[in-house]
Amino acid sequence: MNENEKFDELTKKAEQGDVNVQFNLGDMYYYGEGVEQDYKKAFEWYTKAAEQGDACAQKDLWGMYYYGRGVEQDYKKAFEWCTKAAEQGDADAQNYLGFMYDCGQGVEQDYEKALEWYTKAVEQGDASAQNNLGSMYYYGRGVVQDYEKAFEWDTKAAEQENATAQYNLGNMYDYGRGVAQNYEKAFEWYTKAAEQGNAHAQNNLGGMYDCGQGVAQDYKKAFEWYTKAAEQGYAYAQYNLGVMYEKGQGVAQNYKKAFEWYTKAAEQGDAYAQNNLGGMYYYGRGVEQDYKKAFEWYTKAAEQGYAGAQYNLGLMYEKGDGTSKDLKKAIEYYEMASQQGEEDAKEALKRLNGIK
Repeated sequence: MNENEKFDELTKKAEQGDVNVQFNLGDMYYYGEGVEQDYKKAFEWYTKAAEQGDACAQKDLWGMYYYGRGVEQDYKKAFEWCTKAAEQGDADAQNYLGFMYDCGQGVEQDYEKALEWYTKAVEQGDASAQNNLGSMYYYGRGVVQDYEKAFEWDTKAAEQENATAQYNLGNMYDYGRGVAQNYEKAFEWYTKAAEQGNAHAQNNLGGMYDCGQGVAQDYKKAFEWYTKAAEQGYAYAQYNLGVMYEKGQGVAQNYKKAFEWYTKAAEQGDAYAQNNLGGMYYYGRGVEQDYKKAFEWYTKAAEQGYAGAQYNLGLMYEKGDGTSKDLKKAIEYYEMASQQGEEDAKEALKRLNGIK
């Protein structure tokens, strides 16, 4: 019997109601194993198996509805199928259901319900649920905020190689939350998560190499890890990469590259990048000098409360660069920045008020 004949035989069994074969066919179409990948076909077969009560199919049907694969995205439908699988004891589904209650997706947000379902999954040793439970304790959602409890649950998940938990654990060691601050431990856990592709960890690992915290300072290593995170679209890493290109740290100075990465981060709303992008336009670094563009980007960053940008915007109003000269506006922005401790803004206010 050749492969085509075997597949036809499987299809016949599935059409005759064999739930296991229906589920397996769903998997074959979903992953493109032995057949061309087809989410719609996967959805059809998962549905047939799920309607017969197969918990794995019900869970996978949750994913199809949740991510909109093979069917229009529908959180309510995802919630319904996830509930069916969770009630049959599927740990993954229990975790997913907790997450939907946690975020209010497909159901009214309910932290107590989230806690209940995370706990059921945790009792089965589910690492993702352990991480999510740690998050609830970390932020105080549905429970009293407790960094030590968060640390405990993140440790359990991290030891099961959960990358998000490894990042969280690194962060807790980094800032001394729930555990004594320890940069070496932070470096260790960031590394584990970063090597699994966690963009946040890759960025923070780059930061540790950048600043020499928990490891010897190494700009080249910092550049490498920032790049990995930036290429995944993580805005803060894109900003950090822009800084390295602008300053020539860990890589040859390149204003055009700095401009490119600042732009990527700025377009995602990163205030630091917006401010620095404004600076690139103001001084004509990596791009043709354009005071109006500089003014636009400084404004975006200033509106997010970034003191450096507020000072820069005040300077542009004072000089009339990229906008009409307006000393009242200049003073207004200098005061905003000054209230946040911006020393240049304080000096500017003294100058405009005639104080020496």
